[in-house]
Amino acid sequence: MFVAVAALALLATACGETSSDAAKDDGKDGKGSGSSGSYDGKGIGLAYDIGGQGDQSFNDAAHAGYERARKDFGIGGVDMEPGDGESSADKVQRIEQLARQGYDPVIGVGFIYAPAIQEVAKKFPDTTFGIVDDNTVKAGNVADLVFHEEQGSYLAGVAAAKATKADHVGFIGGVDIPIIHKFEAGFVQGVKSVDPKIKIEKRYLTEKPEEGGFASPDKGQDAASGQLEAGADVLYHAAGLSGQGVIQEVGSQRKWAIGVDSDQYKQKALAKYRKYILGSALKDVGGAVYDLAGSVVKGKPMTGTQRYDLRSGRVGFADSNPAYRDMKEVVAAVEQAKRDIVDGKVEVSARP
Repeated sequence: MFVAVAALALLATACGETSSDAAKDDGKDGKGSGSSGSYDGKGIGLAYDIGGQGDQSFNDAAHAGYERARKDFGIGGVDMEPGDGESSADKVQRIEQLARQGYDPVIGVGFIYAPAIQEVAKKFPDTTFGIVDDNTVKAGNVADLVFHEEQGSYLAGVAAAKATKADHVGFIGGVDIPIIHKFEAGFVQGVKSVDPKIKIEKRYLTEKPEEGGFASPDKGQDAASGQLEAGADVLYHAAGLSGQGVIQEVGSQRKWAIGVDSDQYKQKALAKYRKYILGSALKDVGGAVYDLAGSVVKGKPMTGTQRYDLRSGRVGFADSNPAYRDMKEVVAAVEQAKRDIVDGKVEVSARP
């Protein structure tokens, strides 16, 4: 599985965009069905984060929103992959290329695009830009698409605490950075809300994104192996493509894994292990991409900080696994936790 993913990533890197762009950029004139003829862009320009399309998580969530928006609004689009070890200048070039070619909106998937969008948005004031997971870019034509990741992670913590038989769970973060700290913080708080005595393993794969923390299934597998050996029987990851290795290792040892961002129970690449995926802390990046595209097509572009949470429905916990739904006590605890957060009875910390 990992060889196939790596091969696709290599192909994408070589050409600077995904291998199916010729089919995706279908030459539509941009007159979207919801635009009353006012939209004249070429469609959505999407630039993926580290790991690229096929990570079964963060980037694939963005891709799902991209595809749905193209279909529903009748617009074109192109999506582009990051290169291995690329520089900040490469990201600027990618974002500027999309804007110069007439795509609108242009969306950077991940905080790594903040400097690039900050620079390029000034050059193209009539184009709407979006950036996922960053709210530092302040401009009249930029939408910062950010989430309360800690809320979905709290639900994951409650589920893990109720499902563990060993009173021992684990968290694996891809990179030791503030946004992943939010996942850890919510998870730990959720676990402790059920039982403060439950032991929690914690591990970050790398200190910096460029070291492969979000793109190395082998690192995820090694970390999961260590936590399982230490006695944990439910592991939650926030590690992008590296999370495939976590789920593979957990599934091979017949323990519980909790996925992230996308509903990983439904991912084809993880089908072999899906019965061991208890659930997933959802972060609807695709919904945010869809919302921004729709606003542009309809002539009322979203700008400024757009923050999604449990109340908005863009954050949550997936219950696709029938085995999870059969665990009535676990489901009830998660649902109660969700109500408490939405009603303001529980405030989830964004810091460990």
